[in-house]
Amino acid sequence: MFSIRNFRLINNRRSLSTAASGYIKPTHPDNPQPKEVIDKLNRYANSVVNTYARPPVIFTHGKGLKLYDSQDREYLDMSAGIAVNGLGHADDGVSKVLADQSSKLVHNSNLYHNEWSGELAHLLTTLTKQHGGLGYVKGSSTEGAGLKAFFANSGTEANEGALKFARVSGKQHSADKVELVCFNNAFHGRSMGGLSVTSNPKYQDPFAPLIPGVKVGNVNDVPALTELVTEKTCGVIIEPIQGEGGIHNVDLDFLIALRKRCDEVGAVLIYDEIQCGLFRSTNMWAHSDFPVEAHPDLITMAKPLANGFPIGAILMRDSVANNVSPGSHGTTFGGSPLSTAVAHHVLTRLSQLPDMKSRAELLKERLNQLAAAYPDLIKSEVRGRGFLLGVPFKDTAHPGKALSLARERGLLILVAGSDAVRIVPSLTISEEEINKACDIFEAVLEVLRKE
Repeated sequence: MFSIRNFRLINNRRSLSTAASGYIKPTHPDNPQPKEVIDKLNRYANSVVNTYARPPVIFTHGKGLKLYDSQDREYLDMSAGIAVNGLGHADDGVSKVLADQSSKLVHNSNLYHNEWSGELAHLLTTLTKQHGGLGYVKGSSTEGAGLKAFFANSGTEANEGALKFARVSGKQHSADKVELVCFNNAFHGRSMGGLSVTSNPKYQDPFAPLIPGVKVGNVNDVPALTELVTEKTCGVIIEPIQGEGGIHNVDLDFLIALRKRCDEVGAVLIYDEIQCGLFRSTNMWAHSDFPVEAHPDLITMAKPLANGFPIGAILMRDSVANNVSPGSHGTTFGGSPLSTAVAHHVLTRLSQLPDMKSRAELLKERLNQLAAAYPDLIKSEVRGRGFLLGVPFKDTAHPGKALSLARERGLLILVAGSDAVRIVPSLTISEEEINKACDIFEAVLEVLRKE
């Protein structure tokens, strides 16, 4: 287990560690780039819609937590494709399943059963009951009854389906039970439905007006729930750990009160675990260890489920599933033999990864040590749980600067919300890689301090 390193203090500030000192100067500068890279990027710019602000780097291959650009420079990827590559890049097992299944059957439509979608649904329900979630205490049952799955192609599609299922469930009570509730600092996708419950003007304003009947609250405000969630509410969507909004934990007491209020008015409680679920918290679900009084009726998931191959899913209690009839929802590509075969393999292996909690504790301990060493830059301890961590900065300009400085030193990180650097590595990360990432991040903090 990690033991805190000894650092020399100068004027009440810790001196830079030897390991970090090697990263003070950029090792992977964005510029200048070779002419062939510039030419490619210019050609791409003429053909690709400009929806992303990308640096002038082209990645060509990877392995594990390592990524390589077109100059064959090696990067340590602590972003995991935005919390997607749970098993890392170019995983041998995933590659084998992709090759084997693609040579048998890629697509046959949902008008017929296929070999793998039912197996994946059974695995999801069985593991949820073993690990805890959706009303089940850890180890309470291994039977497959009581929960149902629906497969889509992305997290946004999963959330769209969840909102529809909440609406159809609400109408079983009354025709006007159609309102939805979401929370500030949430992110639920960029489709019109997902965007309507993502209360960030930056995302919403260009596409307004959005779908009507959406009310917005603040997490952890228990007294406000009575007026927020009413008899007209059909569904409430919330992330147990807010991801894109800045890595904020939602209080357990609030989730218990929210569950109680949803029961009082007959509303479907939706947990968006697209980023925080599937073992990123080191539990199968971010709510797995919570008492059942804080469990949802429905979970949405996607990101790591097939390690980068597109898939999304909804897992729900029968009380919701029984309101969904043939023809009420569907998908052309969701639940294909290829996507579900890969997901079945990935989920099986994610559930068997060793030492996740100890490695996650090591990562958080090292980051918290850096937060304590740079109190002029970092405003508090690290936020989040497991391998979904946010380092909050005092200056809101610093997360973006830190991302660029880190990349030019061979470290890939993300930003989240207005104030945080987001750390979401592959769940296979080693102690050596954790220490290297934190050494580079320390150098980044030192550069920011000197600036």
